[in-house]
Amino acid sequence: MFDKKYDVIVVGGGHAGSEAAASAANLGARTLLITMSLQNIAQMSCNPAMGGIAKGQIIREIDALGGYSGIITDKTAIQFKMLNKSKGPAMWSPRAQSDRMRFAEEWRNTLEQLDNLDLYQDSVNGLIFEKDRVIGVKTQLGINIYSRTIIITAGTFLNGKIHIGDKTFGGGRAGESASIGITEDLVKIGFESGRMKTGTPPRVDAKSLDFSKMTEQPGDKKPLKFSYSNQTKILKEQRSCYMTYTSNEVHDLLREGFDNSPMYTGRIQGTGPRYCPSIEDKIDRFSSKERHQLFIEPEGWNTTEIYVNGFSTSLPHEVQYKALKKVEGFENVKILRFGYAIEYDYFPPTQLKETLETKLVKNLFFAGQINGTTGYEEAGAQGLMAGINAALKVQKKEAFVLRRDEAYIGVLIDDLITKGTDEPYRMFTSRAEYRTLLRQDNADLRLTPKAFKIGLASQERMDRVKEKQLKTDLFIDFLRKTSIKPEDVNPILIHNKSATVNQSMKMFKLAARPQLNFKDVRKFPKVEQFIIDNNIDNEIIEQTEIHVKYSGYIEKEKNSADKLLRLEGIKIPQNFDYQKIKSISFEAREKLSKIQPTTISQASRISGVSPSDISVLLVYMGR
Repeated sequence: MFDKKYDVIVVGGGHAGSEAAASAANLGARTLLITMSLQNIAQMSCNPAMGGIAKGQIIREIDALGGYSGIITDKTAIQFKMLNKSKGPAMWSPRAQSDRMRFAEEWRNTLEQLDNLDLYQDSVNGLIFEKDRVIGVKTQLGINIYSRTIIITAGTFLNGKIHIGDKTFGGGRAGESASIGITEDLVKIGFESGRMKTGTPPRVDAKSLDFSKMTEQPGDKKPLKFSYSNQTKILKEQRSCYMTYTSNEVHDLLREGFDNSPMYTGRIQGTGPRYCPSIEDKIDRFSSKERHQLFIEPEGWNTTEIYVNGFSTSLPHEVQYKALKKVEGFENVKILRFGYAIEYDYFPPTQLKETLETKLVKNLFFAGQINGTTGYEEAGAQGLMAGINAALKVQKKEAFVLRRDEAYIGVLIDDLITKGTDEPYRMFTSRAEYRTLLRQDNADLRLTPKAFKIGLASQERMDRVKEKQLKTDLFIDFLRKTSIKPEDVNPILIHNKSATVNQSMKMFKLAARPQLNFKDVRKFPKVEQFIIDNNIDNEIIEQTEIHVKYSGYIEKEKNSADKLLRLEGIKIPQNFDYQKIKSISFEAREKLSKIQPTTISQASRISGVSPSDISVLLVYMGR
């Protein structure tokens, strides 16, 4: 089976590994995905949900680029919600609850059907190097498998250690063993590594809960979906989540276990995620709060397993049980699995190029939690990009890189390689300075043409994007050119408490008023007929409304992005010697030498590099 040499080997079958293997195979690279368990491909190790604030935008971007996370989420969803609808469209973020078992099954079925992709169950415990490049992997069974490129997507498995109270055991996930050997090989040849931690809450039996004491959290009345493709359908039936709260009594019981908590006794060395703290972290850091929200999330259509979101913990099992029984609705709770913390190796991502290839070793790529990130969405995005770039490198084609003004994925990777991370990195809308441009609704317009150009998006998808753009432009143009008389618009303006007009005015200007929505605009003469005549659907109406309402902000961000692009165009020669430029600060010389940015724009985002340092570099580069 392994007589042939692969183009791409992907180590690890989580969200990063699955997207990496799929994108490489779909680009025509002979690909092998090696995973410890074929049954657990793309397992949702933590919460049974995809998307959320900024993460929903990432799933839409993965989908627009030809990845599968959006399609598989739609096929296995049990609830859909658009978050932040009360805010501007830059903040709208789709989120879906998934059927955990069906999600993993659908991913495996999808991967099995792909041409150019082989699946293999084994554990990789070493890498094979030849001078400054990687050429293969060694497995637990003693098999050497060779490849032109290797992508490591090991998740929490690299020297993974699970903690529950004072009990500690090796593992990459509950019930699965850790991966030993890869870290040791990488450190031996000069890579810097560190330790991080994450945690997961207990799982409980729905039959033992009293939902009448909780607040129901239903899905949207008119749910949407993640994927822009026509492969998936909108949910007709949904399952509700529920919300309940901890109390001072719960907090007091949890505090009793702090003496045996691995986080407080110092047995866990790794840094945990700041924005997804454990319950013990919450009651310690926010001691004045009398209660914390718990979201009660079903794990599928037919299972009674419930995920207790907000109760991530590594406290002793008896403490977890006693405290949970005091939560409203949990008086008779039955535990299916106790919560635990997991500690694992990661490699500071400043050791990577913008393609996610390592700087130290050629043809070796890292994606997912190995880079210090947290979250299925961040992992899937990195996997997709690593898979694309590994395949393109083998095919001797130009690398595929997304800028900060082009995608949240571009922000994610740029942040990682220029700033690094000393705690699990999570994407937020606030990290993206061009978030009005990078909305969830226009990911296909932004990215599908790029995916089509490299061969990852189909002609059908490209045609749909062209039609969407054409009709949106047509509708905007119609509103810009068509005038409306005062007698036709004033009754609508009065009804919406907006100032009346005394002369004819272009529809675009009136539609931009914050007091009017597009239900009002459709009452303008000729608008409804235009929509019918041109077969304008709700998606195009939404695109048009966002453009009309936010055209000033969009234009401002585009101008700002154009300035960035000018700096992006100033390349820095490879292995440039910063030590010879004595007029920049010592810290800047040190950071620039370590990170080796490829452009002036990238250099400007490195912590410790000041605007005056950039000015000196610009002079030095002849600008």
